[in-house]
Amino acid sequence: MRRVLFVIGSTLILAITAFAQNATERPLITVTGQAEVRVPPDFVVFTLEVESLDKDMVAAKTKTDNSVKEVLSISRRNEVKTEDVQTSYISVEPKYTTDDIESEVRPRIKREFLGYEVSKTVVVRLTDISKFDALLSDVLKAGVTRVRNVQFRDSQIRKHKDQARAMAIKAAQEKAMALAREIGQSIGPAYSITEGGGSFFDNNSLRQNVSTSISGGLSDEDSAIAPGLISVSAQVLVSFRLQ
Repeated sequence: MRRVLFVIGSTLILAITAFAQNATERPLITVTGQAEVRVPPDFVVFTLEVESLDKDMVAAKTKTDNSVKEVLSISRRNEVKTEDVQTSYISVEPKYTTDDIESEVRPRIKREFLGYEVSKTVVVRLTDISKFDALLSDVLKAGVTRVRNVQFRDSQIRKHKDQARAMAIKAAQEKAMALAREIGQSIGPAYSITEGGGSFFDNNSLRQNVSTSISGGLSDEDSAIAPGLISVSAQVLVSFRLQ
């Protein structure tokens, strides 16, 4: 009985090994497919900083708080939802003049206390880009001392990523068909599919040899901003059976 089991086990191992070798030795054609979808942004995120300096810490905090309240009021007037505005915790830091370098002419001058710098960061998500100029102008007048960042984004990145991936698969299939046709063959079913590194970024340049689609359009309104297009890309590696 043991000999029979050993023979059956050996036969199965040989059969599996032969099948694996046969699978790896099948004629394949492997190609890459790339695609890029470019869409206009549908919202913008402002990161604003409000700072006040005063030797009285309470007075500095009051000035900062008043400016932040004004920014919040401006956001409401521009129909920004409450959940689209976020304020950070308060930051308090003592400020001094820098030391003068000691020289033969005059001795080193000690640092002078300038006051307490009280700052807060406000992040505003604006879904109506046409109000960009008005909102930015108003918040600067309200006491915003620094615009840390302005990011144009798209709320349907996942949808566009799926679209770019589908286009990349189609581009890979068309490439494989064209290559196989050159040697008098055709392609069969896909043997393997691997997704490569895709990305999304803001720029206006197109890559070469990729499938590209542009969705939507840009506003023709007279404005001082040019948000450009958001690029969403995908890349796949596909192996097809040759026939």
